[in-house]
Amino acid sequence: MKTIDLNKLVRSTILKMKPYTSARDEYPTVVEGMIFLDANENPFEKGWNRYPDSKQFAVKQKIGSIKAIAENRITLGNGSDEILDLIFRVFCEPGKDNIISLPPTYGMYSVLADLNDIENREVLLNVDFQPDIPKILAQVDKHTKLLFLCSPNNPTGNLVSEETIVMLLNRFNGIVVVDEAYIDFTTQQSWAKRGIAFENLIVIQTLSKAYGMAGIRLGMAFASPEITALLHKIKPPYNISTLSQEKVLLMDPNIEKEVSLIQKDKETLIKVLLKVSFIEKIYPSDANFILIRVDDADKRYRQLLDNGIVVRNRNQYPLCDNCLRITIGTPDENKTLLEVISKIQKMEL
Repeated sequence: MKTIDLNKLVRSTILKMKPYTSARDEYPTVVEGMIFLDANENPFEKGWNRYPDSKQFAVKQKIGSIKAIAENRITLGNGSDEILDLIFRVFCEPGKDNIISLPPTYGMYSVLADLNDIENREVLLNVDFQPDIPKILAQVDKHTKLLFLCSPNNPTGNLVSEETIVMLLNRFNGIVVVDEAYIDFTTQQSWAKRGIAFENLIVIQTLSKAYGMAGIRLGMAFASPEITALLHKIKPPYNISTLSQEKVLLMDPNIEKEVSLIQKDKETLIKVLLKVSFIEKIYPSDANFILIRVDDADKRYRQLLDNGIVVRNRNQYPLCDNCLRITIGTPDENKTLLEVISKIQKMEL
């Protein structure tokens, strides 16, 4: 088991600080007939005139059941971006510490590093979009606190190999953050279920992708009880709204049908797109999108946009020259995409 001394990684101010205590923290139990005059709320019932459950007990219970994770290992955020920001603020001293990210990858790691005045040491993935372990470890010094691994990776779509993640968890003397926003589209077991063996692991997931709930903004972190307590110590008290919590409690956790349809349509799209003259390569994907290399990404992006189809132009990303990222849509949307691409191809014959 990989063990760490959290006291050496956490900012000293975080260790010393006392968290804000809200009214609902002091008296969290809602009992019928009780009169709540403690939180300066509007007393007239509207359905949402009261503050939400700051600890999100019911939501954590449901997510814990779905994900088979103990509730004391769960942190909920206003989207996974809020959780990522909390991780920066717990572990990284502004103007002093540094983190490692692995481009091409999710752009918020770099944005949050800048926002928190943290040096971001970028180590490019190799040609197979896998982490280069020797180069990563060569960038580590005593101020390196976080390593971000996105798996499946965005925008490339591939999983980071299990062997690589285990090696980095064992050899990196900081916190390894495995971002699994797209894990539900794969057959690979989440690292959250293996996290007990690694005290330096934080796993990030979201309801925005496979669960189709991007609009409610709910992200999840799975970590040791000790790291979870630190994240709870600094999170805003009412960061998950009552409306969002209610939506989670009512959601259907059975996502297999839609995920299966997306996977099937992805394979169909790939087979057809491989025959398109201006598409040079389609990278393997374990997510709900594909990264394709075309002859001229800027030109093809504009052509698709002119025909009412919005994709992401990743041409400016490292190792993604002339690449477009295309999300798998509904069957009708995918059919329209293929029709438009066929139309564009015929125009150039």
